[in-house]
Amino acid sequence: MQRYFISKEQVEDQTIKIIGEDVHHITRVMRGKPGDQIICNTDEGKSALCKIEEVYETEVQASIEAWLDESAELPVEVTIAQGIPKSDKFEWILQKGTELGAAKFIPFAAERSVAKWDDQKFHKKAKRFEKIIKEASEQSHRNRIPELSSVMKLKALLEESESCTVKLFAYEEEAKGAANKISSFSSALDKLSEKDRVLLVIGPEGGISLEEADILKESGFQAIRLGKRILRTETAALYALAGISYHMEELNYKN
Repeated sequence: MQRYFISKEQVEDQTIKIIGEDVHHITRVMRGKPGDQIICNTDEGKSALCKIEEVYETEVQASIEAWLDESAELPVEVTIAQGIPKSDKFEWILQKGTELGAAKFIPFAAERSVAKWDDQKFHKKAKRFEKIIKEASEQSHRNRIPELSSVMKLKALLEESESCTVKLFAYEEEAKGAANKISSFSSALDKLSEKDRVLLVIGPEGGISLEEADILKESGFQAIRLGKRILRTETAALYALAGISYHMEELNYKN
C-alpha cells in the first residue's frame, strides 16, 4: 500500500489534507480515487491507515480509519557522516542508506574529498537530495524521513558527536591489519544497546587521513574495519548499516 509523509499541520481531527507533489503522485501516477486506501506517516513517526474521500486539483483529502501499531525503524539511531564523494555517489548512499535504516546523513568535507561543496553548492543540490530520501522512505515503508544535515567540516562533526553514545569511523588501515577485537566491527556491534545514538564516519575515495584519524581517536571515536577487503566509499556505509540491522533486528528475531 502506498505511503505518504505528512506534517502535523496537515492533520485536523480525523481528516488529512495531502498537498504538494504527493497530489500528483496520488492522482496521476497511482490513479487514486475516493474509497482507495493509503497510509500516511506523520513527522512524529506515527502511521495511519487512511481512506481517500475527496480528490481536487491541488489537494487530496483522506479520513483516518485506524492508527497502526508498527515501526520499521532501527532500534538504534544511526547517523552517517559521509566523506563527500565524487559524481553522484552521494545520491546512491542517500537512497540505499535510507532503505537500510539510517536516521541522519551528514556530508563530511574530509581532507581527501575531491569534490568540494560550500554552502551555496550544497543548497543547490539539497532539494534533489531531500526528494531522494523522501521517496526512498516511502518505498521502504519507513516511519520517519531521515534528516539531511548541511556540510560539516571536522570541527563541526566533533561537536555533533557530543550527543552520540557510540562513535565509530571506518579506517582503511584497520582493514589492512590483522583482525583483532579492538578494531573489529563485530566487537562494536556486540556493545550496542537499543536507543543508542551511533555516529559512523566514512571517508571519501581516498579514505580518512592520518591526521583526521588521530583527531577522531582523541575525541573518543573507535576505528573499525569493515571486513578484510577495502570497500568503495559508496559501499562502506551500506555494509555497516546492513550489519547493524542484522545484529539488532534479525540475529535474535523470533516469530
